[in-house]
Amino acid sequence: MAQEWWQSPQGEVLRQCRAIPEGLTSAEAKRRHSAFAIRPVRRHAAWRLLLRQFTSPVMLVLIVATAISLVVSDPLDALIILIIIVASGLLGFVQERRADIAMVELLGRVQVHADVLRDGVETEVLLADVVTGDIVVLRAGDIAPADLRLIEADRLLVDESSITGEPEAAEKSAEAIASGGASLPTSGVFFGSHVVSGSGRGVVVGVGTQTRFGSLVERLEGRDVTTRFEREMTSFGYLLVRVVLVLVAVVLAINLVLQRGIIESLMFALAVAVGITPQLLPAIVTVSLSLGARRMAEEDVLVKRLDAIEDIGAMTLLACDKTGTLTRGVVQLDQALDVWGNPSERVLQLAGMNAGLQRGYPNTLDTAILDRAPPTDARALDEVPYDFTRRRLSVLVCDGERSVLITKGAYASVMNTCPLANRAVLDPLYERLSSEGYRVLAIATRDLGDTTKAAVTDEQEMTCEGLLAFMDPPTDAARDAVEDLRDLGVDVALVTGDNALVARHVAQAVGLPGVHVVTGAQIATMDDRLLAAVAATARVFAEVDPLQKERLVFAFRSAGATVGFLGDGINDSAALKAADAGISVDSAADVAKHAAALVVMTKDLAVIADGVRLGRRTFANTLKYIRVTISANFGNMVSLVIASALLPFLPLLPVQILLLNLLSDVPAMTIATDRVDPDDECQPRAWSLHSLRDFMIAFGLVSSVFDLTAFAVLRFGFDADDTVFRSSWFVLSLITECLALLVLRTGHPCWRSRPGTALLVASAAVVAIGLALPFLPVSALIGLGPIPLAILVTGAVLCLGYVAANEGAKAWWRKARGWQAI
Repeated sequence: MAQEWWQSPQGEVLRQCRAIPEGLTSAEAKRRHSAFAIRPVRRHAAWRLLLRQFTSPVMLVLIVATAISLVVSDPLDALIILIIIVASGLLGFVQERRADIAMVELLGRVQVHADVLRDGVETEVLLADVVTGDIVVLRAGDIAPADLRLIEADRLLVDESSITGEPEAAEKSAEAIASGGASLPTSGVFFGSHVVSGSGRGVVVGVGTQTRFGSLVERLEGRDVTTRFEREMTSFGYLLVRVVLVLVAVVLAINLVLQRGIIESLMFALAVAVGITPQLLPAIVTVSLSLGARRMAEEDVLVKRLDAIEDIGAMTLLACDKTGTLTRGVVQLDQALDVWGNPSERVLQLAGMNAGLQRGYPNTLDTAILDRAPPTDARALDEVPYDFTRRRLSVLVCDGERSVLITKGAYASVMNTCPLANRAVLDPLYERLSSEGYRVLAIATRDLGDTTKAAVTDEQEMTCEGLLAFMDPPTDAARDAVEDLRDLGVDVALVTGDNALVARHVAQAVGLPGVHVVTGAQIATMDDRLLAAVAATARVFAEVDPLQKERLVFAFRSAGATVGFLGDGINDSAALKAADAGISVDSAADVAKHAAALVVMTKDLAVIADGVRLGRRTFANTLKYIRVTISANFGNMVSLVIASALLPFLPLLPVQILLLNLLSDVPAMTIATDRVDPDDECQPRAWSLHSLRDFMIAFGLVSSVFDLTAFAVLRFGFDADDTVFRSSWFVLSLITECLALLVLRTGHPCWRSRPGTALLVASAAVVAIGLALPFLPVSALIGLGPIPLAILVTGAVLCLGYVAANEGAKAWWRKARGWQAI
């Protein structure tokens, strides 16, 4: 296909694509499906996941050092270390593979579709099944599934902001017109854009990586911005690198000064590096978040990207519309009134013709009208589609011998087209109905004689026929859900396109502070700083347009809130993208689901509240592993550095350090199933690298004090030789790491917070293995030997002291810093 396909005549484009206006056959479409198509949601290749476990810098260095040791030192030691490395990598692989499979299952439930002509019939297919030559049907709300050359366009407006950065929708035409400047061709609709209004058909000229903007393909499977969780994880990684480099340098220098062998010193230094590094952190985080995602799916919340769980858990404000969220979502046409406020069959009939003959995006108001309107023999001649600027829809119908333009839309918008309307009667009627909770639309007509075409310019000098009053009452469940979210530390803000009177009525009915209602007209006069100040306190916003919704999200964030936005319409997509946690629903427009990070199966605030709790549990369990592991590892490795300088022998052999690290990670793998304290759920939590660093140092030093005490007891109290010393400290270190996980997993005294069953069982099993290992015949292979009973009893007393010291440190930390600050 030539680059200038948008300039070619329709017939030429169809010929080159081997397409016909009636669409491809199913058999031909299947044959054309190629590697250029958009990749469907699928699992990562198993070999890639396995390889990734051994490609971390620390792991690579350790493998190289082991290879060197295999050649110039003890092959048996090197082989044992290599076995431990492989076992650690396999453990991470198994966990990540399970998480990967789970995520594919979840993502498979949230797919974007396209309408194409197959076998002459309009058919819905997955985005990945669209092929070159398909005829795609476009309507408001649709995402362009490929690059399309238009063959039909009826007042088609397309939002190309994701490509051009221009906020205004572009008008499209089937005529081959060259583009000018930086604008995109008017005859082309490009992958990644979405339809705002109107309709059209286009032939697919390129899919996937063949599209003009093929990089957008990757954006469907990824995300546009780096989240706070990712940024802090990266910073945490840099912190670990700095600590590891310092410790390795110190350990290596000490051992060389003491004239120990270069290979032995290098292996010990590298083992210290591995010992302080939470090697399984990626697997732990992935497993924890994946398990949280599965649990959220059970509660009808689908997570499109794992780190969105942290976002919803940290949420402090949820902005939402009212229909189906705070109200029942079943809109009914309650009254059709003439201009004097009397019931009118004519108004109902006109509304039925407008709703039934329009070809735009279907909505609940039109459905409610058609449920009550009588059937009509009128014929549609033309249409002026709805858009968010005019806020009205006009249909030109042939009713007998005359062409009549029937306009339906927001009250103020329609009234602007009716200069002779009796506003003295209509305005009070509109205000009364709105204050009673009705959503009110106006109906107007204009006789256009025998014309068959209509334009926006025809929407003037119209005659107001009457009003339509729709009722969607607030629900008791919404009030309970608002209160529930408030108890979780999440404010709810109502952001709606409806008028201020309806918004205030609904807000007061569900318990929102609706006294101060901010309107879209007021927002238009505010700069960003003033809007942020208003958004800090106001919680009801009415008559807002799509761009104002996006501005409000940024304003909430500027005011210090972590913002969730719940929306399902085309006009919500920009706000969904801008929010910290964009939340859409399964029945939403494709563009809304595409912009969201989470998708709920039911548009219900109670489901969101459950999602917040699950998000906080998942995040809390993830932080447990990080803070416990790095503090315990940091303390142990500092102790090793000090011991290596004071003892006439290495306190632990490299193979023992690696085995200790591997065994202590086994209980940590169950942390995702651990119980979470209620106070970890009741308030939003955010990642704090500074607090985490301070926690690592404070509780790591507690561990180091215990270790140095144990050194003194073993060396001076029992005069332990190198084998007994290493065996005793190996067992003590393993037990204290398990104890640290059980004690530091909660901010409360450990006996008041029961751990999860899996965590208890895994910890007990690892302790049993550690106690038994020195007495097994294979212990000599890793430099361990039997431990005297007196040392075991003394060790038990030291472990109790370690628990008491940690509990005392926790009490001090809670008072000085607050446990939730981590």
